[in-house]
Amino acid sequence: MGIVVMKFGGTSVADADKIRAVARRAIETRKAGNQVILVVSAMGDSTDVLVDLARQITDNPPKREMDQLLATGEQVTISLVAMALESLGQPAISFTAGQVGMVTDDKHTKARIKSIDVRRIHEQLDAGRIVIVAGFQGVTEDGAVTTLGRGGSNVTLVAIAAAVKADVCENYTDVDGIYTSDPRIVPNAQKINVMTYDEMLELASLGANVLHNRAVEFAKKYNVPIHVRGTQTTNKGTMIVAETQDMERIVVSGAALKDKIARVTLRNVPNKPGMAAKIFHTIAKANVVVDDIIQTTNEDKTATVAFTVDLGEIADAKKVVDQLGKELDCSVTFEDGMAKVSVVGVGMRVHTGVAERMFAAFASAGINIQNITTSEIRISCLIRRDQGKEALRLAHDAFGLGKARKK
Repeated sequence: MGIVVMKFGGTSVADADKIRAVARRAIETRKAGNQVILVVSAMGDSTDVLVDLARQITDNPPKREMDQLLATGEQVTISLVAMALESLGQPAISFTAGQVGMVTDDKHTKARIKSIDVRRIHEQLDAGRIVIVAGFQGVTEDGAVTTLGRGGSNVTLVAIAAAVKADVCENYTDVDGIYTSDPRIVPNAQKINVMTYDEMLELASLGANVLHNRAVEFAKKYNVPIHVRGTQTTNKGTMIVAETQDMERIVVSGAALKDKIARVTLRNVPNKPGMAAKIFHTIAKANVVVDDIIQTTNEDKTATVAFTVDLGEIADAKKVVDQLGKELDCSVTFEDGMAKVSVVGVGMRVHTGVAERMFAAFASAGINIQNITTSEIRISCLIRRDQGKEALRLAHDAFGLGKARKK
């Protein structure tokens, strides 16, 4: 008997009918001879509703109390899913993350998992029950409730699958797999059958919302294959696995748009050893997550340091960077109308001319590239936000990603 861990996001459990459909799907997997663990998110947009309630109370809610509040969304879902399973004749039991010993650090709203005690899960599986675990949340060693950040239910899925040594790790969404780009923006986007951890990791960090990048990091570290599938279909989705040699034939696997970012620029920074370390140490202490970093030197022995952050980080970034500007006697600017378009593919490592093709596509449409960053398998261009969707479609078509793929 194998162990299957299945995760269902908020849209998949948005109402009673959808919850019953999830229960029936879990029972089918159980009848196929598997032990089943379900990881579920809060229903529909209930997390957004809770955030809005908090904002009605205060503009700056304490992060510990936000975690205490937001964790209630998943607690509602796990109970309802367990009730649905029991009503269909399948023994089930629900657990909060704390009840299954999912211990995290104390970084509220962005906690990271330190350990999971799976004994309680195994006891219930061996008793014939389907186990439902709340995604997105954990507890500190002293019992404080934490959350794992947006997309944290994906992290819970992979962490539990790794901890119980599951045979299959399935992520169910409202789309039937990973696509070459966002189909809502790029109509000719195609489903990808197989992709690597590294490609998915890049795409997840660049705006592809199906999987959280921290979930992919977990999967890669513990070699947990992830099957991304559609809730409304039994068709195969996208398998995310370790790299195979054959994958290098495809130069670019996908294109992504991240259109809610801001650029922070410090000008006239003293150009001397240790200055970048001071800047980013101070930013890290404020728990601000930095994306791309670009530093250039000037003839007057100063430097310009620029970096991007998600729009949700800009308020915290502004506080710390304004103070840095005063300490270093440098000017600071914030630009919130930015977007980043990226292409990703392991085949870039063995093919030339990839960047030129992307840049030429943008040039032909009069789209100015403001910053360029790269990795071994990724090229990203910072542009104006109002040009983001057009640029995404151009990049997608430049590499022929809209053509039907072989099965």
